[in-house]
Amino acid sequence: MRRLLATALASLLALAALLWVLLRPATSPPAEQFDVAKALGDAPSQGFARATTPRAFHFPADHGPHPGYRNEWWYFTGNLTTDAGRRFGYELSLFRIALSPDASPRASAWGTNQVYMAHFALTDVAAGKFYFYERFARGGAGLAGAQAAPFAVWLEDWRVESDPRDVQTWHLRAAAGDVAIALALTPCKPVVLQGERGLSRKSAEPGNASYYYSLPRLASDGTITIAGEPHRVAGASWLDREWSTSALGPDQVGWDWFALQLADGHELMLYQLRNRDGRADPFSAGMLIAPDGRTVPLARDDFGIEVLDRWRSARGGEYPARWRVSVPRAKLVLDVSPVLADQELAVSVRYWEGAVDVRGARADKAVTGRGYVELTGYAQTTSRNEHDLRMR
Repeated sequence: MRRLLATALASLLALAALLWVLLRPATSPPAEQFDVAKALGDAPSQGFARATTPRAFHFPADHGPHPGYRNEWWYFTGNLTTDAGRRFGYELSLFRIALSPDASPRASAWGTNQVYMAHFALTDVAAGKFYFYERFARGGAGLAGAQAAPFAVWLEDWRVESDPRDVQTWHLRAAAGDVAIALALTPCKPVVLQGERGLSRKSAEPGNASYYYSLPRLASDGTITIAGEPHRVAGASWLDREWSTSALGPDQVGWDWFALQLADGHELMLYQLRNRDGRADPFSAGMLIAPDGRTVPLARDDFGIEVLDRWRSARGGEYPARWRVSVPRAKLVLDVSPVLADQELAVSVRYWEGAVDVRGARADKAVTGRGYVELTGYAQTTSRNEHDLRMR
């Protein structure tokens, strides 16, 4: 799910509406008259492909774009440390949003029906600082794009690409403000197909689903730079990939997403979809991944998420801030705590996504770990002057 945001279906559709406003012709109505409800209705989805049944996945081709679908994202998060033990968390997510299903070649190199959005965030645990940035660009004139061979996805100089000497290794680069990352990522485990052989259903309506896979543990090393000072780092990252067309169900208002990497070699991914009445939606799901890569799909009744603490944002809104996560069938009980309370991205659709620590037990044996949590639907959309929005 991502790591729906993602990053994620409802949020991306709202962003597509925002981008339509930003890119509209001069003859279009002013932004304050724009009807977002119409933009998020059924009509814009006509002509796009929908995720309705399981499909065959082919790698490395499926790391590349799927332009027949309206929304797509590449979502990286990771926990890294220096040799001296200084801790960082990072997020680099790139989103492709189609404004229409017409992919016909354009006469102008600037012409495109694709818009890209990217988020870059860095958590400096020792300094107690959280940095975040957002960018938009049209998918024309080389400003942003995605390709399968050789694999690359980029928005200006924020870029993910395969190593020409080893397609299994990817390079991530992003820089904004006082911070930058330059990382090399190599999978430690095979691809995990989430949901039903990669089909992740979000509600009972056919087509309200995504194609979803993860690389749950990528060995990561490289450099993090803050205020001109480089730090050599190493650790583990997680990739979530989804593409789809449909939005969430009408009663679903957000989700809580967990991507946890345990020191004993297990990984746990959970997403809890939340309905308007505050209850967990029955289409919430997850996956427990063994050290040898074997997977155990988890339905909503197979896991529990109990909120132990909360954090109130100075921008408005209150988020869960500590959890007890349990998977009884695996005898797994975990205490999940943010490394910093404020890891909120005040971007176009405001959400919380941050590095966490994990402590608990599996089969009565102590276990620790690290991970990332994403929380959406707890706060209102941010005004455009509150964040770094770069549009060309």
